Amino acid sequence: MKRFNNQTLLKTGMLLAFLFSSAISIAQKKKQPNIIYIMSDDHAAHAIGAYGGRLSTLNPTPNLDKLADGGIRFSNAFCNNSICTPSRASIISGQYPQTNGVLDLDIHLDPEKQYLPKEMKKLGYSTAIVGKWHLHIEPSAFDYYKVLPGQGKYFNPSFLEKGKGEWPNNKVKSEGHSSDVITDVTINYLENRDKTKPFFLMHHYKAPHDFFEYAPRYEDYLADTEIPEPSSLYYQPNWGSEATRGANDSLTNYIGTSVSDRHMYRNYNKFFHKDSLEGQNSAHVAYQDYLKRYLRCVKGVDDNLGRLFDYLKKEGLWENTIIVYTADQGMMLGEHDLQDKRWIYEESMRMPFIVHYPKMIEEGRETDLLINNTDFAPTLIEMAGGKAPEYMQGHSFARTLKGKEEKDWRTATYYRYWMHIIHHYVPAHFGLRTKDYKLVFYYGKHYLPESEFAKHYWAKQYHGIERETPHTWEFYDLKNDPEELHNRYNDPKYQDIIAKLKTELKQQREELNETDENYPEISAIVEEYWDTKTLTE
Repeated sequence: MKRFNNQTLLKTGMLLAFLFSSAISIAQKKKQPNIIYIMSDDHAAHAIGAYGGRLSTLNPTPNLDKLADGGIRFSNAFCNNSICTPSRASIISGQYPQTNGVLDLDIHLDPEKQYLPKEMKKLGYSTAIVGKWHLHIEPSAFDYYKVLPGQGKYFNPSFLEKGKGEWPNNKVKSEGHSSDVITDVTINYLENRDKTKPFFLMHHYKAPHDFFEYAPRYEDYLADTEIPEPSSLYYQPNWGSEATRGANDSLTNYIGTSVSDRHMYRNYNKFFHKDSLEGQNSAHVAYQDYLKRYLRCVKGVDDNLGRLFDYLKKEGLWENTIIVYTADQGMMLGEHDLQDKRWIYEESMRMPFIVHYPKMIEEGRETDLLINNTDFAPTLIEMAGGKAPEYMQGHSFARTLKGKEEKDWRTATYYRYWMHIIHHYVPAHFGLRTKDYKLVFYYGKHYLPESEFAKHYWAKQYHGIERETPHTWEFYDLKNDPEELHNRYNDPKYQDIIAKLKTELKQQREELNETDENYPEISAIVEEYWDTKTLTE
C-alpha cells in the first residue's frame, strides 16, 4: 500500500481547498444576474403605454408594456436636472451635480467619477456601454465601449469604439438608422462577450431626442391619426408666475420655447411652417406634427427592444438578466404650450423606470416609492451583490425590488436646473417634489459672472443669457391638480405646507451640497426672496 507523508497530505489538502473555493466562486458568479441598463433620450413616461395617460390609447410601446407587465413599474421616478449631460453624470456617479461637478451641457465628468462601471468590475462583471454617452470624456472605466460622439447622428452614425485607436480618433462608421444600428452593436457584443463573467451592459438610444428623425419605414405610422392634445396647450390662466409669464403676461413671448407661434425666437410652428399659421391653429397643426415625429422615433425604439428581447430569450439569457428601462429625463409634449425638457414640471422631471427580473420580481407590480437618478447606481450595485459606496449620495431601493419596504426613505426629492435661458429660454430654478406637492423657486440668473458672458459660446446664439428674469415662487397641489394648472403659492390654506417645504428644501440643499456657496450673486437672490410674503398676507 502506498504511504502518504505529511507534506503530501498538506499539498493535497491545499489543492482540495483551492478547488472547493474555486467551485464556490464559480457557483456564486453563476448566481450573479446579468444586468442590461437600457436608456433612451427624452422618452417621457407618458409616452409609454404602461404609464397610462392621453397617449396610451395609441399603443406606442407594446414591447415596453409587456416588460412592465412582467416586472415592476415605478410611478414616482424623477431626475434632479432635466438635461442630458447632468442627468447622465448623476446616473454614472450616484451624485448630485455640485458634487460630481456637472452642472450643465458644457462640463465634462471627471474621469475618476465613472463610479458605476468601476464598482461593477470590482464585483466580477464585464462592463460595456453602447450608444449615446454624452459626457465629453472617454468612457474608459468600461471594458468595452462603442459610443456616439457627442449627440451623435440619427442616420449613418459614427461611433468611437474601444480598440480602434486612441480617443477621440477611434472613430468607426456605420450605415442605417441609429436605433437599428445601436441594437445591432449590442447584440453583436452579447454574442462575443466574455462568457466566463456576468455582464453589465448600458444600452443607450439617441432616440427620441429632438429633431425626431425617424426611420423612413415609420412614415405612415399615425399618419391618419388625431393625437390627443393636452388642454393646457390652449388654456391655463392660473398656471405659472411672473417668472414664467412676466408681470401682466409681459414675458409670454420670451420664456419657454413653444409648440404654437407664442415664442418670438423659437417655436415649433416657425421651424416647420414658416409663420404661416397663428394662434390656436398654429398650436394644433404644430402639435400634431411634433407628436407624430416624436412617437415615430419611440416606435423605432420599441420595435428594436422587441428584437433585443427576442435575442435574450433565444440565447437563454432572459431569466437571469435584470433589465432596466428608463430615459435620461422626461419631455414636454405640448403641456403648457412647451417643448423640450429642462423644467421642473411633471412631464419633464418624471422619468420612466421599469425593472424586469423573473427570478426576483413578481409580475405586474407598481410602486409609488419616490426615487431619483442618483439612486440608480447604488441599486444596481446592490442587485449585483455589492454595497453602495459612501461617496454616492443616492440610496439603493433594492428592498423594493425584492418586495420589501424601504426603511427611512426620503419624502421629497430635490431638483435644480442651471442653464438659464440657453437653448429653450427656461429660467434657472430649483425646487422640491413630494408625493403630493411641488415647491419651486425661480432665481432667474446664470451661474457665470457677467464678465464671462461675452465670451460664452451660448451667449452668441441666445437672446438674454445675461438677462435676470423675475424671482418668484410656485406651489402645486399635485394630488388635486396633477396637471399643474393652478399655482397655489398665494393661497392662504397652503401656507403651513409651504413653510414646511421651505424648511425641507433648505435642509436638502445643505445636506446634498447643493447650496450656492460658490455663486454669491445667486446666494444673494435666494436670501432676498426666500421669505417672500404671499400676496394675501
